[in-house]
Amino acid sequence: MTDATAPITQDVITIPRKLPEGSRTNLVGLTREQLRDALIGAGTPEKQAKMRVGQIWQWIYHFGLRDFAAMTNLAKDYRALLAEHFTIEVPEVVSRQISADGTRKYLVRIAGGHEVETVYIPEEGRGTLCISSQVGCTLTCSFCHTGTQKLVRNLTAGEIVGQVMLARDDLGEWPVPGEPKDETRLVSNVVLMGMGEPLYNFENVRDAMKVVMDNEGLTLSRRRITLSTSGVVPEIARTAEEIGCLLAVSFHATTDEVRDKLVPINKRWNIKTLLDALREYPRLSNSERITFEYVMLKGVNDSDADAKRLVKLIAGIPAKINLIPFNEWPGAPYERSDWERIEAFADIVYKAGYASPIRTPRGEDIMAACGQLKSATERARKSRAEIAAEAGL
Repeated sequence: MTDATAPITQDVITIPRKLPEGSRTNLVGLTREQLRDALIGAGTPEKQAKMRVGQIWQWIYHFGLRDFAAMTNLAKDYRALLAEHFTIEVPEVVSRQISADGTRKYLVRIAGGHEVETVYIPEEGRGTLCISSQVGCTLTCSFCHTGTQKLVRNLTAGEIVGQVMLARDDLGEWPVPGEPKDETRLVSNVVLMGMGEPLYNFENVRDAMKVVMDNEGLTLSRRRITLSTSGVVPEIARTAEEIGCLLAVSFHATTDEVRDKLVPINKRWNIKTLLDALREYPRLSNSERITFEYVMLKGVNDSDADAKRLVKLIAGIPAKINLIPFNEWPGAPYERSDWERIEAFADIVYKAGYASPIRTPRGEDIMAACGQLKSATERARKSRAEIAAEAGL
């Protein structure tokens, strides 16, 4: 087995820089329209721009190419022009850990030296990639480890798309030009459930998903993409109209009193306001069902009364309830509900006519499970601060 802590390395051809350091534009994450404008701005004749976009798009997103010199259907002088003005870069993988269950967690470094985490979960016949949209998070959900890390900044569209690309690098999923195409999709699904609240970084998430969903590149359909929000109500309708992917909601409670504590954004948009917006979502986006994520916390939100309130609250919304056994982390203020309690809760929901799968915890041994993500840098920083505080420094 591969060393679980060894960093991923790959050979990257250095492109001579004719412009000042840092002045070239990274093409990863640009939508087709943005790429076209960038090419024209660099000297591509306007009449050729659409064709050049298609050619470059295929090299980057179908074949995973990072070297303009290898784009063999482009003239040599045009390849030199591209290398002069542009780069093709994805975030740096600092380390990769592999769980006993096959889950892979990548510690990813982005511009400015900041770090986020990306998780790949292999399953029978499919593979799900959990990607981050922010460095840290503003929401401070009390059961979530990521929520204990302050927001640093939003990720760019390129940094979001780059997470998909680096996972495909590691999995060896890019086809080889001229060789028969392997139709197996190792990264078959993407979930925006990593670090951050995607709807507080709407434009970058939207543009990144346009790239991921494009049918001539990474080609993941909107039904293969799930965006998870804690309930940023004003952006829910925009998500339906401008992205159209599946929606998951971090619900986790059946009364405002409890949800205010677990998901503080509820103080701004309470349960009723959130549910009113969700009732419109399937109609707006033509999506199948909304997934209600519900983390099971012992003695907090796991009673029969909670289960019965839940099914009454979501009445009329095409939905499934995803029950998540709490994934504990050091210093967590909650405990996982007993298995019998989780099953009893699920049974009430199921008998009310809703699918109520219990999510199997994945990657707990490498802190890659739901709610556990937090960059190693931030964990280390907190540890040092705590040590200093305890020593009276």
